[in-house]
Amino acid sequence: MDTAPHGSKAAWETREQILRAALKHFANAGYAATSVQRIVGDARVSKPALYYHFRDKSGLFDALVNQAHDGRFQVVREAAARGRGIREKLVEILTALFGYFHHNRELTRIAFSTAYAAPGEVPPGLCHFDKCRRNMEFFHSLMQDAQAAGELDNRFESRDLAYGFYGLTNFYLTAHLLIPHYRLDR
Repeated sequence: MDTAPHGSKAAWETREQILRAALKHFANAGYAATSVQRIVGDARVSKPALYYHFRDKSGLFDALVNQAHDGRFQVVREAAARGRGIREKLVEILTALFGYFHHNRELTRIAFSTAYAAPGEVPPGLCHFDKCRRNMEFFHSLMQDAQAAGELDNRFESRDLAYGFYGLTNFYLTAHLLIPHYRLDR
């Protein structure tokens, strides 16, 4: 796990420089092919500066994946709060997710890569199932609330509805990663 930013604005800015440089390299070359030397070179910081903020390359990668999951979750929660009723909530969520994805394509690519990577392509022991579960449970709660309000048919399991929506959304985002000219649109 990476350490929290250390106090000063300069330390925070250094940490952000490192994250931006690492994001570029991890997204374009993958975890295994990215060296700490390239990251610090692009960030224009020393290796000790990197290790001041992150325990190692793995901790840096983990920080980016956490940022992706947490950012996506925040966007989804805020979007759902704007909608009244399940239809509006889901439209708001899709619109917000597509915007988030458009502005954070490399970050999303890194997060998705952890699910499909071959051994050695991501740090050993890297696991974000808890964050994936948290995100999924949020969708599940939306479906449960919509069923309780009579907006969704009770013949279907709320969990199945959540998996269907969440799964199709992730499939659509994955397709856009593979076919970049495929337009994200609701």
